[in-house]
Amino acid sequence: MNFTPVNNATGTLEGFCLLKTVEQKTTAKGAVYLDLTIMDTTGEMNAKFWDFRPGVHQFAANDLVKVRGTLSVYNGVDQFRVERIRLVEENDNVRMDDFVPCAPQLGEEMLAEIRTCVEQFSHTKLKELVLAILKDREAQLLYWPGAFRLHHAVRSGLLWHTVAILRMAQAVAALYPTINSDLLFAGVILHDIEKLAEYDVPATGLASGYTLRGNLVGHLVGGAVLLEEYAQKVGLDEETTLLLQHMLISHHGLAEFGAAKPPMFLEAEVLSQLDLLDARMHQMETALQGVQPGEYTNKIWALDNRKFYKPRG
Repeated sequence: MNFTPVNNATGTLEGFCLLKTVEQKTTAKGAVYLDLTIMDTTGEMNAKFWDFRPGVHQFAANDLVKVRGTLSVYNGVDQFRVERIRLVEENDNVRMDDFVPCAPQLGEEMLAEIRTCVEQFSHTKLKELVLAILKDREAQLLYWPGAFRLHHAVRSGLLWHTVAILRMAQAVAALYPTINSDLLFAGVILHDIEKLAEYDVPATGLASGYTLRGNLVGHLVGGAVLLEEYAQKVGLDEETTLLLQHMLISHHGLAEFGAAKPPMFLEAEVLSQLDLLDARMHQMETALQGVQPGEYTNKIWALDNRKFYKPRG
C-alpha cells in the first residue's frame, strides 16, 4: 500500500485507500469491530478497526478513506490495524482513479476528443443526436467500464474502447473516401452506449454484475431502442436512423456473438471489424503483460482458446 510513515518509532503509517469490503463483526468477548479489505493500485490487504463504534462511524464498500495505523503480520499475511479513519474530503485532492485499475487517459479528456469529432459532422441532425446522447449520459460515461470481465473492464474503459475505435475509424475513412464518415463516426461513438444500462457499476467504475435490462435485452438491442427515442426528438430522417440502428445491432458481426443481423453496408462492416480488432488487441496485450520475453501466455478462451508468444526482441 502507498502509505507514508508518520512515526518511525511506533511504525505508524498514514495514507488514502479504497474500502473494497466492509463487514461488521463481533469478537468472542462481544466487542464490535470492522473487518475491512483496503486497496489501492498496488494491491489489497485485510485491515481491522477495533475501535469501531456503531452509530458514530459509518463506512461502506467503495468509500475512499484516509487511514492511520500500524502494519503487522497475522498467520503469515499482512494486516493493517486501523487507529484512525475518515472519509476523503474535497480538499484532499484524491480521485477514484488513484485506487482502481483505470484507462490510461482521463475520462474528461477522452470525452472532449469525441465531442470535437462530432462538432465537425456536416450532417446537422446526426450531430444533434449524438451530442444530445453524450450530454445526457456524461456523468456515467466519465467512469463507466467497457465490460464486466473481458476487454476494457476498468474505470473509464468504455471511453477508452470508444476513442481507440474512433481513431482507427478516422484513419480508415481517410483511406477510403466512399465511406460516409459522419455515419461511421456516429456508429463508433454510440455502438456500446447502452452498456450504461447493461452493468451494475458502483462509484469505483468497476462492474459488479449485469442489470435485469442487461440480461434480458442487452446493449445491442437496447442501443437501437435508445436511438429511436433520440431520432424522434431531433427529427433525424428515417433512413439515417435505420442505418445507425443497424450498425448497433450488427457490430458483433455474427449471431453466435450476439449480433441480431450481420453487417449489411460499408460503415457497419468497418465498425464491426474495428470493434473486434480493438477488443482482441486489448485482450492480447493484457495477457502478454504477465509473461516474460520468450514465453507464451496461457490459452485465452475469448481468442479461440489460443496462446500467444512474447518475442525476445
